[in-house]
Amino acid sequence: MTAQPQTPPPHEIRARHTGSTVTVYQAYPPAIGLPAAREGRFPASWKRDRMTWIKPSFLWMMYRCGWATKEGQETVLAVEITREGFTWALENAELSHYVRGVHPDPATWRRDLRRAPTRVQWDPERDLHLNPLPYRSLQLGLAGEAARRYADEWTVSIRDVTPLAQEIHTLVRAGSARAAAALLPRETPWHTTGRVPRPSAPGVHAG
Repeated sequence: MTAQPQTPPPHEIRARHTGSTVTVYQAYPPAIGLPAAREGRFPASWKRDRMTWIKPSFLWMMYRCGWATKEGQETVLAVEITREGFTWALENAELSHYVRGVHPDPATWRRDLRRAPTRVQWDPERDLHLNPLPYRSLQLGLAGEAARRYADEWTVSIRDVTPLAQEIHTLVRAGSARAAAALLPRETPWHTTGRVPRPSAPGVHAG
């Protein structure tokens, strides 16, 4: 009897990672995305004083940018950042929304959110057809100190993966799901014993 693949935990961090880096995805207009990929760093026009959202899930990024077809999101970047930076972002984050039982009260959550340089949001993971799955994908919002560190300290490399997105999308549209899946970046669980905000009982860590 063939074993059925297990459904991941509802709030598990999955990413492409090495012993020293983690890959996250963002989509930008070509005026920002192309020079970032060419130079390996974000250009001066990239606003370091604005919140920026990074996504470890390639397919969630495809859902967000419509396979690089949405206006202002035509260039998809794979940004390799240090593990230390990613860990710092997680450990200094607050949930993007109030959760009874996780936060003492809404006022405390709002105060902590204002102080936090990063925020965590969990959204339904997506399949190749961008349909929601029964488990969640992490997004990290970086503001202030976190955004500056991301752009100027944590970034190791930036690659333009728009051609990959377009190739996978073409295969999906042609009904070649197996071939499309074979091209997806391999994302595996990120194990941590540190604090990772998620909508569950306090003291329980993400996988």
